[in-house]
Amino acid sequence: MLAGRNGAGKSTTLKAIMGLVERRGEVSFEGRRIDRLEPFEIARLGLGYVPEERRIFTGLSVRENLEVGRRAARPGFPVWQAERLFDLFPNLRDIGERSGGHLSGGEQKMLAIARTLMGNPRAVLLDEPSEGLAPRIVQQMAEAIGELKRAGVAVLLCEQNARFAARVVDRTYSIERGEVRAA
Repeated sequence: MLAGRNGAGKSTTLKAIMGLVERRGEVSFEGRRIDRLEPFEIARLGLGYVPEERRIFTGLSVRENLEVGRRAARPGFPVWQAERLFDLFPNLRDIGERSGGHLSGGEQKMLAIARTLMGNPRAVLLDEPSEGLAPRIVQQMAEAIGELKRAGVAVLLCEQNARFAARVVDRTYSIERGEVRAA
């Protein structure tokens, strides 16, 4: 987990890993340098990214949003399909035909994560997954992240909710102005 104050560089670090902002230095994923790759190339290697802003397709249904994220299974990667994701996020099961624009904030956050998982990533970058969610949904989010880890998906998250983070992380890196200050 990346921890730090607002403006410390947590979200920017995730964006830099994905190639969404200019970066300096070297970024590697599974032993391969990715700092010269385009974001779509990084995603094809099995790195998923869920931004804080959710960025779901509001005019598409839940099921259609999931289909947009679908990628073929890759050897050695966990395989995610809609039914497995509905087990992970039960709230989405009964609203599969509802438009993304008519979902609560928590449902949108779950959908954004589920859509990313449809790409069958080996690792996922989650930016503030508990922000603005009701306590019941935060609990479900913690359970879902635990299940991702058990399934073999590596998770790197930026999070300010210390209680939530304590339930889901194995390691914490505190950053300040984009630099690791404590591990």
